[in-house]
Amino acid sequence: MQPQPSRRALAVLAVGAAAGIVLAASGLVAVRPNAGSLPRGAAARVNGELVRSEDYERLLVGVAEDRRAGIAAEDRRHVLDRLIDEELLVQRGLELGLVRRDRKVRADLTAAVISSIVADTEDLQPTTTQLQAFYDENHAFFARPGRLRVRQVFIHPADGAEDAVTRERAAQASRRWRAGETFAAVRAALGDPEISPLPDAPLPAEKLIDYLGPTALKAALGLAPGEVSEPVRSGMGYHILQVVERQPDLTPPLAEIEAQVLAEYRRREGDRALRAYLDDLRAHANVVVDPRLQ
Repeated sequence: MQPQPSRRALAVLAVGAAAGIVLAASGLVAVRPNAGSLPRGAAARVNGELVRSEDYERLLVGVAEDRRAGIAAEDRRHVLDRLIDEELLVQRGLELGLVRRDRKVRADLTAAVISSIVADTEDLQPTTTQLQAFYDENHAFFARPGRLRVRQVFIHPADGAEDAVTRERAAQASRRWRAGETFAAVRAALGDPEISPLPDAPLPAEKLIDYLGPTALKAALGLAPGEVSEPVRSGMGYHILQVVERQPDLTPPLAEIEAQVLAEYRRREGDRALRAYLDDLRAHANVVVDPRLQ
């Protein structure tokens, strides 16, 4: 019986197999009969699989960039040996069924195939008209969220029976503020110091949450300008909130965010190309699904 490879050996083989799968997905490994002299463009043959001269020369260029004194004959042989070893590891990994059994190898294979499918969209250059139309159709996607200028009277929480007193103090602060007493007067009379005082400036929601927390932020987002909230209880304490100013969402002009729009255009084109490719694979595949899962 053939001895089973150790965990370490399997890990090494998995890496080799993954690297070879990426090469295969890009068309870098070709199958040829293992007989006669090497065909044009081949640097070696390993069990019938060709190692391309193009790959050999590409690695040599990488080595040359690290060698100020140039490449010696032993460097050339070392590069070729690396490619041969890699091919041997790939073949052994396939024999062991790592493509089917090893999750990382499967993930690398999937990623390599996806990369090969969407590669043509990574440098896609739409016309000015196409990019403008895409921007216009997705205006809301590129909008920057509006900002709120919020004020709050904050009251620290209390434990046990004392919390009822604290809750009443928060309710009184809300009533007095709503009745027309100034924010400064209510805060001075009933509020507590805040650990991180809320800036008196319009802030986006993703910044406000740092000061208010999610519960109080949700309440603030539901207020109309000038409206004062009921006491809002959060893990931080009691918040009595007022929205002083609400700035609407703003979409910058295309010229200002053209790079962002172009990147999103290419991403969606890549998604479309991948979806079309997968639909074609499914159309020509024999897929049987357990009826209980349909």
